[in-house]
Parts: sequence; structure tokens; C-alpha cells
Amino acid sequence: MSNEQHYDAKDIQVLGGLEAIRKRPGMYIGTTDVKGLHHLVWEIVDNSIDEALAGYCQNIEVIINKDNSITVKDDGRGIPVENHPKTGISTVETVYTILHAGGKFGGGGYKVSGGLHGVGAAVVNALSKWVEVTVYKDEKVHFIRFENGGKTKKPLSIIGECEEKRTGTSVTFKPDPEIFVTDVYDYDTLMVRIRELAFLNKGLSLTIRDDRDEEDTTGETFLYEGGIKEYVNFINQNKTPVHNDVIHFEGMEDNVFLEIAMQYNTTYNENTYSFVNNINTHDGGTHEEGVKRALTRVINSYARKANILKEKDESLIGDDVKEGLTMIISCKHPNPQFEGQTKGRLGNSEVRRLSDSIFAKGFERFLLENPEEAKAIIGKAILACRARNAAKKAREITRKSDLSLGNTFGKLNDCKSKDPKECEIFLVEGDSAGGSAKMGRDSNTQAILPLRGKILNVEKARLDKALSNEEIRTIITAFGTGIGEEFDINKLRYDKIIIMTDADVDGSHIRVLLLTLFYRFFRPLVEKGHIYAAQPPLYKIKHGKTEKYVLNDEEFDEYMKTLNPNIKPIISRMKGLGEMNPDDLYETTMDINKRVLKKITVPDCVAADAIFEKLMGDEVEPRRKFIEENAIYTKNIDA
Repeated sequence: MSNEQHYDAKDIQVLGGLEAIRKRPGMYIGTTDVKGLHHLVWEIVDNSIDEALAGYCQNIEVIINKDNSITVKDDGRGIPVENHPKTGISTVETVYTILHAGGKFGGGGYKVSGGLHGVGAAVVNALSKWVEVTVYKDEKVHFIRFENGGKTKKPLSIIGECEEKRTGTSVTFKPDPEIFVTDVYDYDTLMVRIRELAFLNKGLSLTIRDDRDEEDTTGETFLYEGGIKEYVNFINQNKTPVHNDVIHFEGMEDNVFLEIAMQYNTTYNENTYSFVNNINTHDGGTHEEGVKRALTRVINSYARKANILKEKDESLIGDDVKEGLTMIISCKHPNPQFEGQTKGRLGNSEVRRLSDSIFAKGFERFLLENPEEAKAIIGKAILACRARNAAKKAREITRKSDLSLGNTFGKLNDCKSKDPKECEIFLVEGDSAGGSAKMGRDSNTQAILPLRGKILNVEKARLDKALSNEEIRTIITAFGTGIGEEFDINKLRYDKIIIMTDADVDGSHIRVLLLTLFYRFFRPLVEKGHIYAAQPPLYKIKHGKTEKYVLNDEEFDEYMKTLNPNIKPIISRMKGLGEMNPDDLYETTMDINKRVLKKITVPDCVAADAIFEKLMGDEVEPRRKFIEENAIYTKNIDA
């Protein structure tokens, strides 16, 4: 066995103890809500992925067990089982009971790792009701169980024998219901990340199975030999490409490996997703900055040399060359420095130069070898440049828009407070509802902006066309953030932006059009949790002097069970917000002490982009297929 393959107790360095994980779990997993619950799975999966990155693991399986415990299996080398020289206990127990114990600090265990902090296994153990670890190594089956927040039930012991070639680790854990708001796992949330990991690690097989579903006993297996090239194809499946083949190149400098896959399509939106050691760097970083800097420079240089851009033409900027671009950037770094506890941004300064250099070489070669594709890409960027200049003129009009108080359509009924933290704006469908909302609101903190019908579908429009729409211009001016290259979230005038539409098909359509606008042109507002949907009541139940509004059928059934059987209530199904008087509208839908708001979040941007493109884009066939496949699930559709 070579030194590189050797993996034993001395490769595990110990930096501290468990201490306060159970007291302050948020410090380690961010939150104890459903997001934190799923984060536990990734802490264990990351360890298996690290084995794959090191070249020792080909198969990983994630199982949701019937009791909502999770099992993660891999065929890696198996956690070292001998006693650790520093702790005096087995290395498995060391890894699972001592904070900052792992093979990721000294360089002996892993050269590249996503689980950098070495806290994963110990944190999962500390926040679980019980954990069982089985290690297959040296023809033996080793087993240890922990209970009640990481306490060792029985030290590691040999419980059987296995085949000579079998190695790997199996971990099963049950999250502690006293720690988490919920202990029920969502299959789709896990599946999306498992699929993403398969794209990012070509040739690695990842399987997810839900044993709570008795009909599905096989689960789903994801294996992509094309890696991130297939990821781009997946994202662009409902889009029309500008050039047929996905552009792909990779390179390594100073032990930093960079891989890029990209393809332009006919939409107007950029979709760039960057990763470092499989971690999604949502906020970008130096690897992404270097690539985008080189993208703009290389396209301008080629366009000038090929005489596509004339001497009198202005140079293209980043927004021009990114329009319609789908790009995956995957960086593997032996010592990444992330900014922020969530690892959302890469901070290594040297990576900016490396990524610029690697991308520039690969992309220049592609353009020179593929002149027709190069011409199509640059032609699209030039059109984007013209649209940008038109949008700039339209923005000037937006800045001068009149937002004087009034009750007419397109006029903002502003609130008195100027403190954004306590202010909220309701985007209200219709004249009647807008009037009721204005009269019933708390005028100190609640602003009302009535909307006239359905706004422009921005999925089919560039920014310049969107800015020619009066409704959209009014929304932009009301928010105060600006739009496009001038967008500044710090200028947002309202902490909450609340969509308030009728509970019918037209209301849903208006809500979707607004969400499309926000996702495409105001995405930070969605990502930072500023967008909400009001939940108006579906029924009014009246008996005697009592009036009760309920949100949905389930709440209706529960309330009806509480009534005396002799009571014959008058039941009204609410058709629109305009039917409610100002006091009732405020009490049921706007009063901060009684209302129900639904926060709009985007946990998976790839899935969100796909559904917006499928349902709101130009391609008809994907939309028709979606409707045909999902029609059986619809109910309460208005005639």
C-alpha cells in the first residue's frame, strides 16, 4: 500500500471537544428548522463525497427510513478503527464525539474536502437521539452506537466478518425531536441535492431511497459520466440553444483545478452556478469573478479582431455577454477560504487570477475553432447591448415617475413611516380591493399599491421592454431599489413586499406574473426573504352574531366540528378581496397580529429557473406536457 493510500489513526487530528453544540446548535448548522434538519444529512454525505474526491469511493446511498432516521452508506476506505494516539479511544469514537476531529486538517487524510471544519460527524451525533456507525474494514465489521446527544452506548467492537474487498462506512442517525422544529424529512429536498452532487462528480453513483414509500422500493440513482456538461443540458432542457454543443474545458494551476461548462440560449436571463469542492457558493467569490472577467475580455477581443465589433462600436460589458448564458463553474481547491459561516463565497485571492487564466485559454480556443458559434454568441451579446442602452433611457423615465398619493391605478398610497424595517407594501389586485385595503390598513406602516390586471410576463421580455410597462415602472419606483445594473437592496423602502390577490385562477396568475418579475429582475429581494403572499380567507361562516373567516378547506372542516349540531350557519365562499369591507379585510388579511403570510423562498435556484422557463417561457411543448402530467392533481378550478 502506498503512502497516499494509507489512511489510519495518525491522519485524524484532534482540535477540541463537543461542549455547547446542543445548547447553541445554530452556531454549527445555522438553524433548527427544516433546513437545519436536512443539513445533518449533508454533513454525513460530505464525508462520503470526500472519499470520492480522494478517489476511493464509487457508490453512495442515502435512505430515508420508515422512522425518519437517515442512513448514509458508501464504499470508501472506511473510517479508521484503531485507537487514536491522542485520545486513547477508537478513531471512530474520536471522530463522532470530539469536535474538530477529522482527516481534513493535516493533509494526510484528504487533499480536497467540502467538510472543512471537521465538525460534521460530531455535530450530527450531538444533535441526534441516537447514531449507529458500521465500518467495513480489514475483513471485519465494526459497530458502535451513540445515544442521547452523542454519549457512547458501547465502545467500538467487532460484530462480524465481511468479504476481503469490502470496505466502507454506514451511518444511521435519528435527529433529536427536542432540538428540531420537525423531524420529518422531505424527499424532494434531499433528491435535488443528491442529483446536484452526481452532476458535480462525474462517474460517481448516488442513490436515494424513501422507505416510507412502500410502493417505491428501488429509489432513484444518479450517475452522470458527462458531469457538469450534463448539468448544463439539464438546466437548458426547456430552452432553445444559440449553439448546439455545450462548451467545456478544464485546467489546473498551482494545485487548483477548475472546470467550466457553458451554453448560450435564446432567453434573456443569466444562470451561473459556482461550486468549490462541491459546496454551492451562492454568493460567488474569486473563482466566479475571474471567469466572468475573462468572459467579457475574451469576447470583446475576439469581436474586435473578427471585425464583428467595429471601431466606432462601444465595447460589450458583463451584462451583455452574460445574457442567455447558462454556466457551471466547479473549482477544486486544497485549502479554500470561505467568507461567512455558510461558506457562501470563496475568498482566496489567488483563485481570481487562476480562474481568469484557465477560462481565457479554453474559451479563446473555442471561439477560434468554432467561428459560426462565435458569431452567434457575439451577435446575441450585441443585441443585449442595444437593449441595455434602451433600458437605460427607460430607467430615466422610471426615476421621474410620479408616486404622489392617490387612489387611482398606478398611484402609491404610501405609509407615514420612513423606517424601512417597520414598513410593508401590499400589491393589491383590483380597484375595489385596493380601495378597501387603503381604508382598512394601518396607514403608519402599510402602503398600498393597486394593480390594474395582469402585468407583463417578463420571462418573454428583455429589461428594456419591461421598463416600458407602466405597472412595472410604478413597482420599481415604489420599491426604491432601482433595477438591473443599478439595483441596490440597501435602498429598499419596505421590509415586506406582500402580494395580495384573490383566491381564484386570475389571482393566482397575477401572483405568478409578479413572482416571475421578482425572480428575474429583483432576485435578491426573494433570496433575502422580503417577498410574501397574503393568505385571504376562502370561507366566511356566520352563525348568530358570530362571523368566522377560514383560510382553506381543512380549517373549514375543523371549525365546523366545533359547532353545535343544531346550529345552521350561513356559509359564503369568498370570491374576491373586493367583497370584504375594509375592517374585515384588515382583520383577516392585513393585521400583523392575526394574518397569515406565506414567505416566498427559493431553496433550489436550478429548479426555480426550470419551472419559470417551462411555465412562463416561449416554448409551448414543455408547458403542455407539464399541464397534461399534473392536471389530475388540480382542484377548485373556477369555471
